Amino acid sequence: MGLLLPTATSAHQRKLPDRFEPQLVNTRRKHWMTGDIHVVPDSFFLYFMLENGMAIRYGVGVGRKGLYEPGEFTVARKAEWPWWRPTNAMIRREPEKYAKYKDGMKGGPNNPLGARALYLYDDEGRDTYLRIHGTNAPETIGSAVSNGCARLTNEHVKDLYDRVEIGARVFLYPKVTTA
Repeated sequence: MGLLLPTATSAHQRKLPDRFEPQLVNTRRKHWMTGDIHVVPDSFFLYFMLENGMAIRYGVGVGRKGLYEPGEFTVARKAEWPWWRPTNAMIRREPEKYAKYKDGMKGGPNNPLGARALYLYDDEGRDTYLRIHGTNAPETIGSAVSNGCARLTNEHVKDLYDRVEIGARVFLYPKVTTA
């Protein structure tokens, strides 16, 4: 019985580089626990852990310089075609881009959170406003362009969403490179 992974041909019109397609990999990290998520920003990979150090590796886009926030979090909520509102900090930083969405945006194909979102909370149970979510801009996978969240193609985030349970731990590792 093989592991079924989504492919680029069904995911979107632009083909991702092969390295960013979901792949079953051996992380050789036995201490990474089954069901956890690990985001390694310098290589633009997200690992969803299976048993015995095996993982599904997805390509991601991450937060741009100054907005990526490393840490340990918990998936406390999940949503399909989520509603979105830019944070107040986003509106202050780029009012010309985000002020028009101050009252939020209904979920759907034009929503920046894409098809699915995993909401990351801190250990005190507070929403961090960090998300692992889909994107309607698959060309951003493999780059640091977001406002701090990790993004996957919509097809890939649907696959991840179905695998992740509420309560899963998420590790966003620090960037090593400064680019």
